Amino acid sequence: MNTTHSRPTVAVLGIGMMGLPMARRLCQAGFSVHAWNRSRSKAERLLPLGAQVHDTPAQAVAQADLVITLLEDGDIVGDVLFQQGTTQGLRAGALVVDMSSIQPRQARDHAARLATIGVMHLDAPVSGGTVGAEAGTLAIMVGGKASDFERAMPVFGVFGRATHVGPHGAGQLAKLANQMIVGITIGAVAEALLLCERGGADMAKVKQAITGGFADSRILQVHGQRMVDATSPSAARWRCSSRTCATR
Repeated sequence: MNTTHSRPTVAVLGIGMMGLPMARRLCQAGFSVHAWNRSRSKAERLLPLGAQVHDTPAQAVAQADLVITLLEDGDIVGDVLFQQGTTQGLRAGALVVDMSSIQPRQARDHAARLATIGVMHLDAPVSGGTVGAEAGTLAIMVGGKASDFERAMPVFGVFGRATHVGPHGAGQLAKLANQMIVGITIGAVAEALLLCERGGADMAKVKQAITGGFADSRILQVHGQRMVDATSPSAARWRCSSRTCATR
């Protein structure tokens, strides 16, 4: 393995809202980072931190022990890996860690196709958003072989807390479960607070009253506060002064 100070050389494909802060953390942690993005200018934001920026994904992965993909969806991941020459650039024994959110069947397919050329694969979607990416507090749900999970732990540790949840595709299943719980809970918080407001209760006081109880959650605190703020008198005045309100 090619290492710098016992750290794997890492390629990051996709320097967007999540890719930028995550690649930045790798640079700051002392990893040798090779970056590629479809719009090169986005990847060049990492140059002051010592990252090397490449014109193609194949060039970016040529020296990498571990390749991270942070792309929009499964079709784009497949295109970058198998249609843009990336597989030709990968070294045998490299580990591809797909941290995009894609379909479980696509993750399994990518793992099988990479295995035919001697490249390992993990699907490792994350939860925590850009705030978690910047702070290194992401929840990382990982599917694949346990040995590959252990191999990737030095990198996962830079991003947050990683859990091996099962074979290839299991990480994406865990992310689906995460999204189901988040979506349902946001809906429940919205309905509950709206019910209280329409019944004459102070929404902010209701949120305060149930904080610390069994109904408390990060969603109540973050999304619930946004709902409170959106219904405050100042927010109502702002909405009524907008062009949309003025033209109704």
